[in-house]
Amino acid sequence: MNILEKIVTDKRREVLAKQSTLPVDFLKRSPLFQRPLNSLSEKIRSGSGIIAEFKRRSPSKSVINQNAVVADVVKAYKEAGVSGISVLGDTKYFGGALDDLIQARNSVTIPLLRKEFIIDEYQIYEAKAFGADAILLIAAVLKEKEITEFSKLAKILNLEVLLEIHNKEELKKADLTDINLVGVNNRNLKTFEVSLQTSKELSKLIPEGKVKISESGIGSVQAIDELKAYGFKGFLIGENFMKTDDPGKSAKEFLKQLKSE
Repeated sequence: MNILEKIVTDKRREVLAKQSTLPVDFLKRSPLFQRPLNSLSEKIRSGSGIIAEFKRRSPSKSVINQNAVVADVVKAYKEAGVSGISVLGDTKYFGGALDDLIQARNSVTIPLLRKEFIIDEYQIYEAKAFGADAILLIAAVLKEKEITEFSKLAKILNLEVLLEIHNKEELKKADLTDINLVGVNNRNLKTFEVSLQTSKELSKLIPEGKVKISESGIGSVQAIDELKAYGFKGFLIGENFMKTDDPGKSAKEFLKQLKSE
């Protein structure tokens, strides 16, 4: 069993436990459930295109930044000029919590992406109830029918969808009708090797009208310039900022450099 399979197995247990304590009807009563959408796709098209991530650790790098305070980091990201913020909520493997999402929502108004291993519709209701504007669907862990059903539910709940792919087979199996953004993860989730060539090769297969996002391994302005030539509008950056003592300052310096190019 590889790391991705382990995460999904644990996630199914976690979701079952949550459903018994916080049912969907309870989530629907959240004050944030009727909150209007702040479109991530529109902000990416009109802004810097940078999606800065908040995460404490990962299976590939262990501890990244265990002492970061959600409110401080997301406020600094917003001031730096990012288009959106990705909040990683998995606890066991990434050190996150669903509470991080609502803390971020209480701190900023810019679009928030709930980055999670979504394997059940329940998690989509959760995302809405805790203040997300968009959800991540990982094609590698979902069946074709699940991608379709989950993206339809997200649209009904006024959430955008970022579909993450790693190869052309994952893209081909997905109905993109209700999907706003397509992200190419340059990190192989089985080996954790990273290559921007993955984004470059898959870019031509992503239909026009879908916002192209490149994820993982983006640590320089040069990398972004290279990817823009392939039609990418958005760039998800996590460890490059979070591994520093001051993620917000790191993001600000990066975006300043990006603007000067």
